[in-house]
Amino acid sequence: MIFGPACSQVPTEGPGSTQGMVNDPVATAASHNPLLTTLTKAATAANLVDTLNSAPAITVFAPADPAFAALETQHPRILKQLTTAPDVASPNSQLAKILTYHVVGTRYDAAGLVQARTLDSLEGAKLKIGGTAAAPTVNGAPVLCGNIPTKNATVFVIGQVLSLPAS
Repeated sequence: MIFGPACSQVPTEGPGSTQGMVNDPVATAASHNPLLTTLTKAATAANLVDTLNSAPAITVFAPADPAFAALETQHPRILKQLTTAPDVASPNSQLAKILTYHVVGTRYDAAGLVQARTLDSLEGAKLKIGGTAAAPTVNGAPVLCGNIPTKNATVFVIGQVLSLPAS
């Protein structure tokens, strides 16, 4: 069951609706969702669309557009720097690492996330899940609209861009 305070901002019908996202692989589905335009542009710049679309069963913590706007306020021009870096399309680019930190290589629903408590991201660092199945958090970030199914993933739209842990 899809839940969360921002779910009302998702279209009720058409390709970007929760029903419309079910049959598309995750990056394609996200590209139709009006909450995820910045994320879609970043995934395209980082050359991650095919990787995400071809993954068999993943969980994606998708920062909503306001989360990217908040990051930009804290770090002016960070998105331009990340998306125009010379190595942007490389799997080792800073943008690719940030984005793959938002993806888990197993498909979870909200109850499974909360039960797991700690998850390994595709980037390699751990994610901490808190809250309850009705209101989970990821590294403290609230889920704005969760349990959105796509062909190959479960999407949780979150309220902030997650920071990579210091290495």
